Formats: sequence, structure tokens, C-alpha cells
Amino acid sequence: MRRVFPAPLLSVSLFVLWLVLARSASTGQLVIAMVVAVAMPLLTAPLLPRRPRIRRPGILLRLILRVGGDVVASSFAVARGTLRRPAQMPGGRFVRMVLELDDPNAIAALATITTVIPGTVWTELAADRSWYMLHVFDLDEDGVDAFVARYKERYEHPLKEIFE
Repeated sequence: MRRVFPAPLLSVSLFVLWLVLARSASTGQLVIAMVVAVAMPLLTAPLLPRRPRIRRPGILLRLILRVGGDVVASSFAVARGTLRRPAQMPGGRFVRMVLELDDPNAIAALATITTVIPGTVWTELAADRSWYMLHVFDLDEDGVDAFVARYKERYEHPLKEIFE
């Protein structure tokens, strides 16, 4: 069944969407909707990421709670940074880090976590996936090593345990 319908929900959605956009349920439109619903997922199946295999769900739960706490704490830190006097404005910095993850789903999760937390933005991933770059809202030159170690310990290492 998966060979004909690699993404059944996508097929059903395409079928319905085609009919809604065509504003007709004539025989011809039903045939075209069926062709689109079967052909498009088959043609795009190689582009779909492989299904993630979560190896340590307990660590996943702790990571979700950690990220939630970090979002709240970082929100306050960014708010304080933006309300400072002009002479004390935060110093943003780009930080390049070696990527220890291999799983595409883990890399996507790391990028999502980074972007969700206020004050950090994922800016670049090397084509060979050997490194990535972040922009950090307020980080001085002396704190880069500590930031990298903390970031990897809090996010990248748990994702490695969860996905790899």
C-alpha cells in the first residue's frame, strides 16, 4: 500500500484540494484529482525525509521542558537587553560551531530549537553538514567558548541521544 500511496494523508488532501480549486466534481475533474493525488506523492517521495526513530523518549521529554524554560528565560534576557541604555546595548555575535549530528531530523530539530529560543538564530549550515553558524543576541568575545559548550550540552547532545 505504501508503494502506491507513500503519503496517504497528502494524497487525500491533494484530491480534495484539486476538487475545491476546480469548483467542480465532474467526471473529468475527479479523474484529474485522482491522477494528481496518486502521482504527486509518488514523484516527491524521494524528497521526503526518512521517518525519525526516537531512541530515548525520556530524554526527548526533558529536552522539551528544557527548551520551554529556556524560551521564558531568554525572553526576559532579550527584553532586558533591548531596554538598556544606548551605551550598554547588547553586542550581537556570529558563532560558528562544529556539527556533531548526522541525522537530518536531528539537525532540523536543532535548527528549530535555536530559532525558537529568543536571542539566537540559526543562520547557516555548511553544505557538507560539518558546521553551522548562529547569531547570538548578546555575547562578548570572552563568553563564546562557554556559550558553545552550554549550547551543545543543552541541545545538541540530547538530540544525538534521541535520534542517533
